[in-house]
Amino acid sequence: MSWRTLFKFELRAIFTNPSILFTVFGGVLIYSFLYPMPYANQLPREQAIVVVNQDKTPLSRELERMVDATPQVTIAVRAESLAEVRQRINAGQAEGLLVIPPNFYRDLLLGKSPTLVYAGDAAYFLVYGTVVEGLASAGGTLAAKAKVSRMVMSGENLTLAAQQFTPIKLNAQPVFNPGMGYVNYVVPAVFVLILHQTLLIAVALLGGGQNEYRLAGKTGYWLQYPAWQVVVVRGICFSLIYLPLVMYYFGFSFSYYHISRLANIRDLLAVTLPFLLAVIFLGMILGQLIPRRELATVVVLLSSLPLVFSAGFIWPPEAIPAPITALAQLIPSTPAINAFLRLNQMGADFHQVVGWWTQLWLQVAVYGGIAAAMMLSVKRQRKQQVRAAGSTQHKSENSH
Repeated sequence: MSWRTLFKFELRAIFTNPSILFTVFGGVLIYSFLYPMPYANQLPREQAIVVVNQDKTPLSRELERMVDATPQVTIAVRAESLAEVRQRINAGQAEGLLVIPPNFYRDLLLGKSPTLVYAGDAAYFLVYGTVVEGLASAGGTLAAKAKVSRMVMSGENLTLAAQQFTPIKLNAQPVFNPGMGYVNYVVPAVFVLILHQTLLIAVALLGGGQNEYRLAGKTGYWLQYPAWQVVVVRGICFSLIYLPLVMYYFGFSFSYYHISRLANIRDLLAVTLPFLLAVIFLGMILGQLIPRRELATVVVLLSSLPLVFSAGFIWPPEAIPAPITALAQLIPSTPAINAFLRLNQMGADFHQVVGWWTQLWLQVAVYGGIAAAMMLSVKRQRKQQVRAAGSTQHKSENSH
């Protein structure tokens, strides 16, 4: 019962299992192209809107042209009433609306502030934000033009009026997501979660299948070796399988989608190793708990959305209830996502993620110990069952 023989058994069990192979290689490769596909254009552009111009003056038509010139929206239809707008939006012909009120031009000449009405389809927050941004930008530009014109008419210099029409100048410079795109925002974190979930399913499938095999009264190589030895070998095997997949995600996939990569290989490897081991040992625990291997996929997939929203990169951590945040810290994906994002996307130094790195190693120790203890308990139960069966057979022979 050498280490070499155990490695052969483990690798044979992994590479002869179609479910594990499809989950590991098929799942990782398919999701690397499938998930980012809807967001390949980064931001929604040229969203169709309906305009209701109740003023019909040259200035209101100028506002229409300014709205149509923005990259966010395009005027698809000019309607005569709100009832017509409602019909077109319900029919899916437009994503938003702009209503220019009557007396719009007159109120501007009188120095009043007319109210523009605009709205977007809030069922899709990216679409809604784009529509509102485009309409607000055009309205703000026209308002600035009107204010500068009044300042010039009152005797101000044109250059000074253009520079001083507002007391505050906003100069927004995105730091970690220069393109303000969805791909750079969410894909790096979701890729970590994909690696987490596929690895967890694969390990649980192997352990669940062996557990199912054992419950049927059969035995296998994993019951013939010390529990700690099986845990170590399984951890090494799956880590070696997943290291190239991690490099594929953080290498080719990031380059393919033009995602920033600021971390060096040494720091990435330092976080990747405890992350993979923690997931593997957690998967071994899950495999010991489920009576049938197909339950591994169901349990892990049902946990995907809660893990996404509790990890702290989509929903602000301050807005997440404390008990949910505490539970999320027990899952390896949570500290791994936080560490990888800061290293790779934000350019943090390794000492700035040491807390999450330590958390991952604690999970490795705790989950590895639990997995070994559960396997040891299973071996003891198996031995007791064999002894009980032998004792029963011996008594039966004596009675005859």
